[in-house]
Amino acid sequence: MAEYNYVKSGKLKLKGSSHSKKSKKHKRKRKNEEDSSADGRLADAAEHGGWWEVSQIEDIKGDIAIEMGPNMYISALDTGLFRLGLPHKSASEGPFPSEQITAVPVSETKIALKTGYGKYMSVDAVDKKVLGRSDAIGPREQWEPVFQEGKTALLACNSCFISCNDDGDIVATSTKAGVEEMIRIRSCAPLVKKVKDDRPKEDKGNLEDCEVSYVKKFQSFQDRRLKVNEGDRGELKKAREKGKLHESLLDRREKMKADRYCK
Repeated sequence: MAEYNYVKSGKLKLKGSSHSKKSKKHKRKRKNEEDSSADGRLADAAEHGGWWEVSQIEDIKGDIAIEMGPNMYISALDTGLFRLGLPHKSASEGPFPSEQITAVPVSETKIALKTGYGKYMSVDAVDKKVLGRSDAIGPREQWEPVFQEGKTALLACNSCFISCNDDGDIVATSTKAGVEEMIRIRSCAPLVKKVKDDRPKEDKGNLEDCEVSYVKKFQSFQDRRLKVNEGDRGELKKAREKGKLHESLLDRREKMKADRYCK
């Protein structure tokens, strides 16, 4: 991509009913994409010592690192300047402590970046070098991550994207993001793959609510009274652990002589 323009877009307006087959198809597609994305992040983290590439601003918080080349990260110096670190021998090493930055959300679109020296990152107004010498967050210490077409760039307060110059210094000089301005923002936040809960809604929650739900679902209601077995529910807890909850609930309803499926 030769140019990288920042574009804000509103919500898409879709034609047709939200319950249409087309809408359901899109929901399934989005779900598959989310599952694939989660698997990809887990694999990425495994390859990079627990550091995975973020793809949305909501994920940029806590400890992060900015990768500017294969296994090459922006490194903070005690002088308040930043340089591109040497390539790591292995991706599994992850970034060194001097290459780790703390991201602080400022707004829905902007963040502040704090170095290990306790200073916030900004940009020099004259030579446009990235500095880490600020004690507080102001307009110059705010950064805007830009995501487009699977690529990432970081916009500074001077409306320029960061890159590395020929001397190895980190600067913000280009108003357009080309190949040199492409980065990867990595996070070490724990990743937990979501396990789909396929249980019926009646099975969720505490055992008392669960039993009442099934009584309402299957009771004949001949005398218009809800008949719930008031006996000890300890057996239900054991049955749930053994995967025999439904059988145990049926036995308890059968004792009440009220379930339309019980004789």
